[in-house]
Amino acid sequence: MANNYLLSLYAKTLKLPFGRKIFSAMFARKAPYFRTIRPLVTELRPGFCELTFRKRKSVENHIGTVHAIALCNGLEMAMGAVAEASIPNHLRWIPKGMNVEYTAKANSDIRITAEVSADAWSAGDVAIDVTGYRDDGSAVIRGQIIVYVSEKPARPR
Repeated sequence: MANNYLLSLYAKTLKLPFGRKIFSAMFARKAPYFRTIRPLVTELRPGFCELTFRKRKSVENHIGTVHAIALCNGLEMAMGAVAEASIPNHLRWIPKGMNVEYTAKANSDIRITAEVSADAWSAGDVAIDVTGYRDDGSAVIRGQIIVYVSEKPARPR
């Protein structure tokens, strides 16, 4: 995985002042809705991604908790980062579905994790486990994001 572009970018930005913020902003540009939660990627390695975002007015619902779409945006961003950091070079992926359960009120800042085992990467459906936690460690959302994995087409020479 030494030649993985995303892990290389992450390692380079960590050497800079505010490196995690810089990396997070750059990755969040991949899908503009990621920026709505103002994420901070705190850990990225093959098979694992963790990010956090703050509970603030723009991600709250009518009862003052973090709204479902903000939580799902965090799950999808963490999944995308772990997929890009983990998938073998000869494969590609695209999201296919998301199954989530809201398990508790999201009434604090949020920490999101996405995990996938190294041996999961083969053609077909791959399930990536995603979970969101509040400050006290309670899970507020958990589920799986299914990605469809296929071989990259051969490049013409």
